[in-house]
Amino acid sequence: MKRKLWTVLLCTVIFTLMLSACSGSGSKEQVTSDETKKDEKVTIKFHTHGNEASYNWKSTIAGFEEANPNIKVDLVILSEKGDTQEALKKLDLAAASGEQLDVLMFSDPASYAQRVSMGMVAPIDELIEEEGYKVSEEYKVDTQIDGKYYALPGKFNPWYVLINKDHLTAAGLDVPSDWTWDEYTEYAKAMTKDGHYGTYFHGPQGGGWMEFMKLALASEADNTEFTTADGKSNLENPLFKKTLELRVKMEKEDKSAVPYTDILSQKLHYRNQFFGQDASSILIGSWMNTELGGTDQFPLEFDVAVAPYPKNEKGDQGGYTPVTTDFMSVAGTSKHKEEAYKFIRWYTTEGQIVQGKNIPSWSKVSESDLTGIIDKILSGTKNPEKVDKESLVNVLTNAKSSKIISPVSYQSEIYKVINEEYEKLIYGEQDVDQTIKASQERVQEIIDSNK
Repeated sequence: MKRKLWTVLLCTVIFTLMLSACSGSGSKEQVTSDETKKDEKVTIKFHTHGNEASYNWKSTIAGFEEANPNIKVDLVILSEKGDTQEALKKLDLAAASGEQLDVLMFSDPASYAQRVSMGMVAPIDELIEEEGYKVSEEYKVDTQIDGKYYALPGKFNPWYVLINKDHLTAAGLDVPSDWTWDEYTEYAKAMTKDGHYGTYFHGPQGGGWMEFMKLALASEADNTEFTTADGKSNLENPLFKKTLELRVKMEKEDKSAVPYTDILSQKLHYRNQFFGQDASSILIGSWMNTELGGTDQFPLEFDVAVAPYPKNEKGDQGGYTPVTTDFMSVAGTSKHKEEAYKFIRWYTTEGQIVQGKNIPSWSKVSESDLTGIIDKILSGTKNPEKVDKESLVNVLTNAKSSKIISPVSYQSEIYKVINEEYEKLIYGEQDVDQTIKASQERVQEIIDSNK
């Protein structure tokens, strides 16, 4: 009896030890498997319109891979010329043929919003929440579409006013650090002398450069387009009327703006107008930073100051302006969404400083880093000492973008109509009220036909 009992006990002990050993072995195997997973090198594909000359990709990507040794970035430049339309066509083709897509870069809100609606882009709200930050506090550009984030913003190119400082001084005026559209018109009038105009507006032209038809609208935090967020016409907005009135006043009454007929008939360009001193000021995007100190083609023979985009009323919060950026997104079909997100988050923060080609949309960039980037950009021009750097830093630091209104698919049709009606206004064929009425009716027809 005792012998049987000992036999049973011995078998039980052996069986327990065997189970324990197996369990321990499985646990070790699981740990080893997890560690192997962590050590696996993941390759993500990055499709971009940006070429090496404009974006300094080699050293930028090397910086990311050094900080993230388990992620390799395979760069796919979609256009060596930096042609955004060519790049979009190739990207759409890659998506249609099922190629690996992980990180996508878009150059404008329209192409970004369109690819979001096509399902090409993944929302990144959960990844943002996991990291625990607010996009509105981290970045100067709002990238939300229908309340969701599908991108983080890269570069920050706000519009500003470039002023011939010599003309400014001759008119007895100081560099404006905060001003309204009324003051803008006064400055232009004061700087207008024999031989040059006070300002130059480069649009509208053939349905393009429509920023010049949204002057007062773009000074607001929201509702800055010709259509509202719910697809209705926004031409009843009094700020659209204000823009038309301002354009007519400056050209016809004050005679401080280069005539629209001259712009079209002589095929004038803003660079020639400003650097040739035919216009004392131009309203333009800060892609001009790389040319402010003059180039071989457009040498600088005067001092340049930079003023912010004007606001509508003195009591308004200033700084709102049209902004161009690169929308950095994670592809909807990506099998490496976390790694792709890690890259766009790094690129839109520290990566912008490593790249050193543009002013970042990242709000947390230090003043010394910002100044360093500006110095580097200006050093590539012929006469950086002629640029009022203090005014440039002030404008770039305080500028901010308005809320994105997703472009409608028929946007180009609306642009064409407004361009045509504006030409009737400026040629004296109709007044401001008639222009608004005709524009509203024609735009409403377009909206109705697309419902």
